[in-house]
Amino acid sequence: MLIYLIVFIEGFCSLGAEIIALRRLVPHVGSSIVVTAPTIGFFLFALAIGYATGGKVVEGHMWRVARNFLLAGVIAGVGLAGSTVDAIFTHLRPGLLAYLVFIAAVLCPIAWLLGQTVPILTNLMKHSHVGQASGMALYWSTLGSFLGSVSLSVFVMQWFGVSTAVLACATGLLAGALMLEHRRWPQVVVPLLGAGTVVAANLAPIAAADTAYADYQVKALTLPDQINPRVFMSNGSHSSQLDDSQPPKTHRYVQALRQALLVELGFKDKDILVLGAGGFALSHGETLNRYTYVDIDPAIRAIAEQHFLKAPANGEFIAEDARRFVAGTERRFDAVVVDVYSDRASIPSHLVTREFWAASRRTLRPQGVLMANLILDSKLATPYARHVLETLESVYGRCDTTVLQKGQAFANVIATCHADSQPSAPGIYTDERNQADLEKFGVRIR
Repeated sequence: MLIYLIVFIEGFCSLGAEIIALRRLVPHVGSSIVVTAPTIGFFLFALAIGYATGGKVVEGHMWRVARNFLLAGVIAGVGLAGSTVDAIFTHLRPGLLAYLVFIAAVLCPIAWLLGQTVPILTNLMKHSHVGQASGMALYWSTLGSFLGSVSLSVFVMQWFGVSTAVLACATGLLAGALMLEHRRWPQVVVPLLGAGTVVAANLAPIAAADTAYADYQVKALTLPDQINPRVFMSNGSHSSQLDDSQPPKTHRYVQALRQALLVELGFKDKDILVLGAGGFALSHGETLNRYTYVDIDPAIRAIAEQHFLKAPANGEFIAEDARRFVAGTERRFDAVVVDVYSDRASIPSHLVTREFWAASRRTLRPQGVLMANLILDSKLATPYARHVLETLESVYGRCDTTVLQKGQAFANVIATCHADSQPSAPGIYTDERNQADLEKFGVRIR
């Protein structure tokens, strides 16, 4: 029975380490398919080498697995700690180099060490034939993988944070090592020392919280003419800015959104949908309109209220993926504000497609307006910038585009689109065929 328990722990912690690694990478390289797919591929490659290595072990089976569990537990507990991953991406440039170092020094060694478990322990299983022994070993390992991926991502990370998931994974491996080798005091002391190291690595203080979706921090700023200014950071990016003035001073792009909604459009007693809650700064202190925030992280409201706003957030909050919400809701709004970022400057790829913009338009009332905060190059010259705007205008027609920081390489770009406008085929005036004088007065000749 001990062997089955060890194999179960291996499955639970190996896939758990992979899930945690993918989550730790989000603030630094995002969560797009071009990141997750290679990460999973490297993990499986190291796991395959581990299978081959374990199949060559012919003696000292229990000792070998105990040693592997001890090493994997320490590597997971220290290497997957938030402070360690942050240090790797802070001190190594470019980001691709940091990513490869993380994969090679943390994730792959864990997979290689744990991949040896099933081939080694199959030798000790007493069954009538080899197929039955390997089948039972794979059953318990895969069952552990299933429970590890589900429990760590759906329950542990959601309720207790990523650091707790790291501790659970590392502690399970160290406990497995202790169960296998506990007859002499060195075999007891070493796993306990490893556990102490793991706990210390995951006790680094954070300003707010780390959840299944993001790392949140609140940092104080020093700005002239502001009272207690602070910034709400999500996955390393400046998500919202606020101070204690009345009315509060906010980030420039939030001021631009407020100016457009309240002054230029004259919104009063309107329903405004905000996709991407950030720090709930858009509606802070604003009582003229009704706000509904949609964000994928169910913990973000409590974190923002406690550490950033220091007051209840103004508006309704719905914990749901933005695209899923706009695709399924029957509610209609006078304005939709899109402010969705997964890391420093990356909108999740499923939120820049034509299908997403079409679903967002469906939630608008006939005279409604969409305002999207985009982080693009300030010249709007890169393929990404051009294609994001072209995709948006293929649904809404011509949108007003305002670049807020023209002197910087990357800037907040506010795109304003109207539900009652329509996309049209491009047209060019030439000396040979010039309809400018007619079209000034709304006359269109095809």
